[in-house]
Amino acid sequence: MRLLTVSRGCAGPAVPVRRPRTSSLGRVMIVMLCLAAAMEPIYAQSPSEGAAIGSAVLPRDLSPWGMFLQADVIVKAVMIGLAFATLVTCTVWLSKTIEILSARRNVRRSLHELAKARSIEDAVRTVPPGPIARLLDGAVAELGLSTDRMDSEGIKARITSRLQQIEAGASRRIAFGTGVLATIGATGPFVGLFGTVWGIMNSFVGISRSQATNLAVVAPGIAEALLATALGLVAAIPAVVIYNLFARQIAAYRALLGDGVAEIVRLAGRDLDGGAIVVRRPQLAAAE
Repeated sequence: MRLLTVSRGCAGPAVPVRRPRTSSLGRVMIVMLCLAAAMEPIYAQSPSEGAAIGSAVLPRDLSPWGMFLQADVIVKAVMIGLAFATLVTCTVWLSKTIEILSARRNVRRSLHELAKARSIEDAVRTVPPGPIARLLDGAVAELGLSTDRMDSEGIKARITSRLQQIEAGASRRIAFGTGVLATIGATGPFVGLFGTVWGIMNSFVGISRSQATNLAVVAPGIAEALLATALGLVAAIPAVVIYNLFARQIAAYRALLGDGVAEIVRLAGRDLDGGAIVVRRPQLAAAE
């Protein structure tokens, strides 16, 4: 402790005086006051200035349409392709649903008429136009070509083969167009993933250009990437569900056609065995 000597002149002896001491708490308070004085211009910034800075960095529209408009050209192409795939899925769903329901209704009505027929001739008169009518036409054509053969069993085998060929053609026609659903369901998520990767790359490019890791720089690219992923899922999930639904309906339709083939073969065999259709033997066999 330092002492100061205060002289009272000649009247008396010197008196020691202590120097004022600054405590540690006082030093901390002085430092805090200095920091507050230094940061006063920052805190004095008006809310309008802060909003202006935020609007200059952040995108003004974070809606899906706004993000699409602000996206990179590659990401836009991905989004447009996925939206078109979704439109194709809806179109195929509507058109094939109407086609399959109409075809199954026609086949059921034809099978009902076919079950009441007593011969091929009766079936040709009563069955309405449609897949079963085409099967009947094929059976009649094969009967006309095969009645000069040796036995009725061979004729029935050839009729069955021809009807199976017509049935396969009808199945291919009803399934036409459903393959695009499988393609969209398989590739949609990967196309969306490509948009995701491209959007993240744009985010990193934005970070490198701005030389800042601010979320406002990263957020737009990430948002675009996630939007592309969402569109890929929106395109793929309904396509897979609708494709599986059509696969079951087409399998049921093929089963109905198989019932029609079996019924027509039975009618042909009944006509052959009952003599309604005469099997003409070859001349060589008659001579023997």
